[in-house]
Amino acid sequence: MLEDELLRGGKSGADYLFSLSSSTLWISDEVESTPILIGDDPNNVHSLFQTIETFANRGRPFFADAILDPIHYGLTDSIVRYHELRQKFPDVEIMMGIGNLTELTHADTLGANTLLLGLASELKVTGLLTTEVSKHCRTVIKELNHARRIMYAAREDASPPRHIDEGLMALHERHPCPYDNSEIEDFAKEIKDLNFRIQVSAEGINIYNREGHHLATDPYELFEYLDVANDGGHAFYLGLELARAQIAWQLGKRYEQDEELRWGAIYRPAEDDKTHFSREKSTLKARRARRTQT
Repeated sequence: MLEDELLRGGKSGADYLFSLSSSTLWISDEVESTPILIGDDPNNVHSLFQTIETFANRGRPFFADAILDPIHYGLTDSIVRYHELRQKFPDVEIMMGIGNLTELTHADTLGANTLLLGLASELKVTGLLTTEVSKHCRTVIKELNHARRIMYAAREDASPPRHIDEGLMALHERHPCPYDNSEIEDFAKEIKDLNFRIQVSAEGINIYNREGHHLATDPYELFEYLDVANDGGHAFYLGLELARAQIAWQLGKRYEQDEELRWGAIYRPAEDDKTHFSREKSTLKARRARRTQT
């Protein structure tokens, strides 16, 4: 049944066939699809070697797949197989299917994909197979696309994958708090108007204007100092900014007032045109209209 499906797919114009072992290599003689080669016994790398050696005589392109297994189902052994495959065949194209690991591990995928792409870079893997079936894997393709570029740049530079791009850090940042509390206190002393400034330090969320400087880790503790009970638009704005600040403080991210938090390759907000003032948002429009009416 599987052989019939592979043959049907190849004759229908499939670019690749997943997967052919030595017992099914005859299918490749019937179609032009590029095959992904595996061993008759997926756990035996020498079985894969045999498939490669048999097919290599045909003079056609192919990928070799040592099959990456999930955690507790042979992950370590499968990584060793990939290493042995590259040692045995320094020049063949290698395929690595990473969905077995990310789909079957309930953890944020960005870190796992970064590590897997590091392995792929060292092994010079040229083909990746992944899926976005589980909801926690919904940004895997974005992550892999970003990680492969960073790993390639690092490998070409013969360096670790650092100081190239921040896109592989979604939850934390290298320098989340550019100012400490004493510096922020100095800033607060210079303020002469009622507009609130919000900054995050290692100690918590700072909010200040000319009437005072307040620090807390829970935004609810700051409500009594805001005087926004009769200003819905301003209350909405400060609530949004304080929520962003709290998330940044909790995770160790950089917070900048009036800017969305950065989530690396997972989510890219639209870039503001820094040559112009930021677009006036609905809360500021409402506040201006309220002042005009009064």
